[in-house]
Amino acid sequence: MSFWGASELHQKGITMNRYFGYCRISTPKQSIDRQVRNILAAYPQAEIIKEVYTGRKFQGRKEFDRLMRKITPGDTIIFDSVSRMSRDAEEGFIMYEELYHKGINLIFLKEPHISTETYKKALQGGIPTTGTDIDCILEGINKYLLLLAKEQIKLAFEQSEKEVHDLRQRTREGLQTAKLAGKQIGQIQGQKLVTKKSIAAKEIIQKHNKAFGGSLNDAETIRQTGISKKTFYKYKKELLSSQSL
Repeated sequence: MSFWGASELHQKGITMNRYFGYCRISTPKQSIDRQVRNILAAYPQAEIIKEVYTGRKFQGRKEFDRLMRKITPGDTIIFDSVSRMSRDAEEGFIMYEELYHKGINLIFLKEPHISTETYKKALQGGIPTTGTDIDCILEGINKYLLLLAKEQIKLAFEQSEKEVHDLRQRTREGLQTAKLAGKQIGQIQGQKLVTKKSIAAKEIIQKHNKAFGGSLNDAETIRQTGISKKTFYKYKKELLSSQSL
């Protein structure tokens, strides 16, 4: 028995429906792992596409652009939520319809009611006509059901856009309230950040490093503290400076 790879199948005119999981975060500081876990839990066969992009528009999304060039009719793109596809309601809906009409399946794990399979059922599942005068009423109902499906999709994108806007507004208001209350936002400029790890490392340096009367050289002290070489010399300089005051 022989097994063909994807390229051989393509050459023979045989297409395979593929699954892609698109995961996007706004900044490198955010974790993308949750999106990846959610998608792979539902679709373990999905190829994961990761993107770090801050804007609301599709332009500039390098990984998304590559995915758009790669997909073919019958393929499926899975998103953890509609906001990962787009935070711009109008542009998101246009892209949704464009991909749908190209034969691309879209799945939104948190909004399954707007996945393309649901949309397809709304398009195909109208009330059958009877060949009588009542057909004009039935056609009107079918058009209404189709419009209702479209409105649900638009609403999901609009809700996603609103949630992002509301979150930013709450963050701004929270920062403003804190400042008015005299609270310090972030680290004070010029003030050193003190952690339990830095305190413990400095204690070891002061107690055991030769510069402070101990028996360990710098390399041995670095191993003892478990900190990087750069951090060690930073702490050592701070301690020597405090001694000279």
